[in-house]
Amino acid sequence: MSDKPTFNQQELRARFNPEGSPLRRQQMVMLEMVKVLDSICKKHNIPYFLYGGTLLGAFRHNGFIPWDDDLDVAMMRSDYKRLLKVLPDELPEHIVLQTNDTDRNYFFFVGKLRDKRSFLDEDSFDMVFKERGIFIDIFPLDKLLPWSQRLRLQSPAYNIFRKGDGSNGSMRKIRALTWFNRHVSFPLLRFISRCSGTQALMCDYGIPFHNIYDLQDVFPLTTHDFEGVQLSVPGNSHHMLQTMYGDYTQLPDDLDNVYHHVERLEFYD
Repeated sequence: MSDKPTFNQQELRARFNPEGSPLRRQQMVMLEMVKVLDSICKKHNIPYFLYGGTLLGAFRHNGFIPWDDDLDVAMMRSDYKRLLKVLPDELPEHIVLQTNDTDRNYFFFVGKLRDKRSFLDEDSFDMVFKERGIFIDIFPLDKLLPWSQRLRLQSPAYNIFRKGDGSNGSMRKIRALTWFNRHVSFPLLRFISRCSGTQALMCDYGIPFHNIYDLQDVFPLTTHDFEGVQLSVPGNSHHMLQTMYGDYTQLPDDLDNVYHHVERLEFYD
């Protein structure tokens, strides 16, 4: 692995997210939200850390990957449950929590903070969600048996949606499946995983990412610069990033085809 990146950060910024561009404005809204989250987590002693491409951006770019249009944090599921309890009373008026409890048609198992002063069209699934502003994702992690995570018990919800295109009938089926997984299937699988003594740290059920992490790579947490702010990161981020991306210090080979989620973006003053 190369010790240092071999690219020009200023050239990347000028190409992908110059100041004032829609993407850069979106990134700044996400940065504001993660700063709010960081403050709340510190106040209530809730450990969290930058995750996925956001963690990669922190160490490769000291901020957002220039073309990135999302922001991810993660925490242990026990801390995630504590966070969901305090967020409604702590969030400013323009930021709202989105979960299965706050949005009846929201069938993802990743918590989101949404900005109410914006609108984005990310993909076809979000057309039925109540909140559709710029968001950051909060991933719950747990010690799970790897085979159990690959059962994909929430996947039928996506197939039902595609066939029904968000109709009332399809959403009733999706809500029923989501309720069953949330209250029956997933708790049972977590119980089986706990009894097994597994040490495989993974995203919680219903989240289609199956990387396995070492708890000792995560804790104790430390901090790293992200867009001029010190945010929480895993203690051995180097090994976690290697696990996810290999030689994470280098850019993708084809920068002309880097992936963008957002199809439509609006800002409301």
